[in-house]
Amino acid sequence: MSGEKKAVALVVSGSIAAYKAPMVARLLVASGFRVIPVMTASAERFVGGVTFSGLTGEAVLTSMWDSTFAGEMHVAIARQVDVVAYVPATADLIGRLATGRADDLASALGLVARGPRIVAPAMHPQMWQHPATKRNVAQLVADGVTFVGPVHGVVASGEEGVGRMAEPEAIAAAIRSAIGVQDLQGRRVVVTAGPTIEDVDPVRFLGNRSTGKMGFAVASAAASRGARVTLIAGPTHLATPAMVQRIDVRSTSEMGRAIEDALGASLDRADALVMCAAVADYRPAQVSAAKEKKGADRISIALVKNPDLLGEIGARRTALDRPVLVGFAVESTGDQLLAYARRKLVDKKVDLIVANGAETAFAGDTNRAWLVDEQGDRDLGTLAKRELADLILDEVKARLHTAR
Repeated sequence: MSGEKKAVALVVSGSIAAYKAPMVARLLVASGFRVIPVMTASAERFVGGVTFSGLTGEAVLTSMWDSTFAGEMHVAIARQVDVVAYVPATADLIGRLATGRADDLASALGLVARGPRIVAPAMHPQMWQHPATKRNVAQLVADGVTFVGPVHGVVASGEEGVGRMAEPEAIAAAIRSAIGVQDLQGRRVVVTAGPTIEDVDPVRFLGNRSTGKMGFAVASAAASRGARVTLIAGPTHLATPAMVQRIDVRSTSEMGRAIEDALGASLDRADALVMCAAVADYRPAQVSAAKEKKGADRISIALVKNPDLLGEIGARRTALDRPVLVGFAVESTGDQLLAYARRKLVDKKVDLIVANGAETAFAGDTNRAWLVDEQGDRDLGTLAKRELADLILDEVKARLHTAR
């Protein structure tokens, strides 16, 4: 197997879902893995090998008779990788793996794999429900294979059902978990997520468009990397990530109290605070105990400023390295975004600002982001929120390792 850098054999088979496999490769490479791409002959009809070699920096392997590695190709690959992942896995490939076939590189590799095997199925819903497929899946599960998906959705034929391949972020997360990369083991990470809500009366409130997806992605990624994670979430319908302690709050004041409890009076209960939450800047000066009735054509609501949660923590840090502080900057005007982020970095005395535009920051599964710190800014382009989460945590990890 590989040394310090974990390695993945990414086996791509002939499904229309193969177009998603490059994203899985990109996510794994961004997380620091070596990715060795293996393609079946059918897969090459759906996506070009040059895509994978460009993303991974590795030669694409397609044949048992390839001479890239010395010796028997399937054995040589197995010796170098920590996990074999089949993305996507067709019904045919699943059947071949279940029955121990070894007449091509993809199936033979499954027989000599020394580490975990991950299978991400993709097929028509009727194929997934067929008794033969069910038998093959049951056999592989009994053999210790981990399945990721399939999920319910629209497939290539336009029909809907269970058979659609899981999203790349979920597959990459399963691979990371299987490999057991625990570079944040023993670290305590606090993450805030979602909006805060400020009540006007028992019916109405002031809020914002945050869904919490970014913060939940950071919490999930931190937990999968071994951290003890406390997730402080404003109102959201998202499910709690595995191995994460969740605290639900409503208002900015409630979130502030929850952060205080999580960090402790001396801020020594956590190694990092990642403030993904879109915290309300103002709240009504008075909250009506009864619903305000409709009356005048125009009304005014007096607002008072909420506490600056991140700024207060930054000002209180006696040691400049604990906890590591990460903030987010959202602006609707693109040309002012980075200037605002740099100002926020200095004014709030934080270590890292994730800058993103309002048009991409909310609701979606991707984000257009920049990382801003004392060294300058780095344009990350548009990427999946789970991928961005790991990049943020890479920065946190680096600061924890170099802290005084």
